[in-house]
Amino acid sequence: MANTVFPTKGNLMAVKRSLSLARLGYDLMDKKRNILIREMMDLIDTAAKVQGQINDTYAHAYAALQRANITLGIIGDIAKDVPIEDGINITFRSVMGVEIPIVTLEDNPPKPTYSFTSTNSMLDEAYLSFYHVKRLTAVLAEIENSVYRLANAIKKTQRRANALKNIMIPRFESDVKFISEALEEKDREEFSRMKVINKTKLKKSLLAEEEAAKAL
Repeated sequence: MANTVFPTKGNLMAVKRSLSLARLGYDLMDKKRNILIREMMDLIDTAAKVQGQINDTYAHAYAALQRANITLGIIGDIAKDVPIEDGINITFRSVMGVEIPIVTLEDNPPKPTYSFTSTNSMLDEAYLSFYHVKRLTAVLAEIENSVYRLANAIKKTQRRANALKNIMIPRFESDVKFISEALEEKDREEFSRMKVINKTKLKKSLLAEEEAAKAL
């Protein structure tokens, strides 16, 4: 691509400043990307552990529920009395400018809505297991949403870093080289011109001295 910047010392200083800022911007983008990647990888590891806990707890809960069904009969009517969960709160924290959700459930102790006289400990066990699953699911939802947001931020940061590294920085480097070479060429031409002028002046001065000597 042809350089369109005019080769002056002022433009050279301006382009050098732009190049310095572009390099600084790239370094910051690269650091941000690395921090976001580390944060995301930590969350992915945590998500795998939480998912494993959920799977184990679900298996235990369904086994307990099956035992409760066997001993109590169909417990669908009991399940209808379980209230809808509406104690979920969502706030946010910032990781390098990326808004990450914090999902919290109201810290209410387990409170069965069924009668203890008409049920047994197997149903209690199933209830407590599903209560634990509910809280783990909130944790997993927070982590998965955070990973999604971080992944998007990493892609955007990578695109910007690539634009600086592959487009802006090479362009500014090319402009600096072009202006520097043009100014150096101009200085050489000016030096040669002044050398010719001084040589001409010297010749004229010597001729004048010779003529003055002859006149004597």
